[in-house]
Amino acid sequence: MKFKMNSLEKKWVLYDVANSAFTLLVATIMPIYFNFISSSAGISDVDYMAYWGYATSAATLIVAFLGPVLGTVSDFKNRKKKFFMLAVLLGAFGCVALGMIQSWLWFILLFIITKSAYSLSLVFYDAMLTDITTEDRMDQVSSNGYAWGYIGSCVPFVLCLVLVLMYDKIGLTLSTAMAIAFALIAIWWFVLTIPLFKSYEQLHYIEEQDHIIKATWSRLATVFKDLKKNRKVFMFLIAFFFYIDGVYTIIDMATAYGSALGFDSTGLLLALLLTQVVAFPAAITFGKLAAKYPNHRLILICITAYLLIALYAIQLDQQYEFWILAFFVGLFQGAIQSLSRSYFARLIPPEKSGEYFGLYDICGKGAAFLGTFIVSFVSQLTNSMNLGVGAIAIMFVLGLYFFNKTRKMAD
Repeated sequence: MKFKMNSLEKKWVLYDVANSAFTLLVATIMPIYFNFISSSAGISDVDYMAYWGYATSAATLIVAFLGPVLGTVSDFKNRKKKFFMLAVLLGAFGCVALGMIQSWLWFILLFIITKSAYSLSLVFYDAMLTDITTEDRMDQVSSNGYAWGYIGSCVPFVLCLVLVLMYDKIGLTLSTAMAIAFALIAIWWFVLTIPLFKSYEQLHYIEEQDHIIKATWSRLATVFKDLKKNRKVFMFLIAFFFYIDGVYTIIDMATAYGSALGFDSTGLLLALLLTQVVAFPAAITFGKLAAKYPNHRLILICITAYLLIALYAIQLDQQYEFWILAFFVGLFQGAIQSLSRSYFARLIPPEKSGEYFGLYDICGKGAAFLGTFIVSFVSQLTNSMNLGVGAIAIMFVLGLYFFNKTRKMAD
């Protein structure tokens, strides 16, 4: 039977199209622009990549603290939509401002704030999954979200690419081209959010309480107690922390890595565009496979594939090898994200989706903390960017180990 999404599911998927444009900006153009700013200030290539990794880690720490707290508050009646829109507005305004900054230090500080707002919007967005669809449709709806997000984000990205690569031919400076590109992404992000904001209604919620702050902390404490009892959820979160940390490290550091190795900027951007194009049919295909095969087996395949990708990256020193890397990342990137999201949504009580997805997104959408730190630290320690990137293979080994333990509990 052919899968067809209803109107609300389509509007939910549309936000993946909206926010993925910012994700692609962070993964491609933004680190190149930061490289331009930092090199102008005399910062070395190794330190440039390290500072970028540290900034990403800092944003993750902020989301690690605020995600569970705000996610828990959002579970109260009529709160989720308001928190979601506030995060989107802060992120979109921050994106515009980033295109106007020339100081590498101020750029990094604002990037941390903007990236944190983006990640927090996804805490609320992921938690909406239990409200906008049914359990039997979660795998395919989640997969469609990532798939259309990848292909849809290419529209503003191509426009930005033309600006950035041809700025001199159309009479612009690089700084002006970047400012316009960042503004285009922010507008795309905000405008495509409006349909979901207008239509979404919070079906699963906790009734409003008098002392909301006290109630929030009390409920958070209860969630952590519940995790001790529900070992399957707890073990999955540990596994997810390791393997998705590795995935997001590759997404966040790929362009910075290639740029630091001296690869041509145009080639890097086109390679990352290839990732988006490949990820679209791949995510759709894995969503269909989830209807035929157990979700956990597909996740195991994806983790193993990423382990091999990380090992391959150790010897990378030619631009064509970066293209090969981009292709295989595209094959498994959307699948591992969407299948993990729907897998987790089935494990948790729907009326507590905000607080549980707050914990989930500590490990995921806040982007990599441990992974980016490992890359930055090992790169500076060994003075080798290849060893720094290759070191994240351990994240996938640990992810495989703990996910297998999760499955044994299920059996």
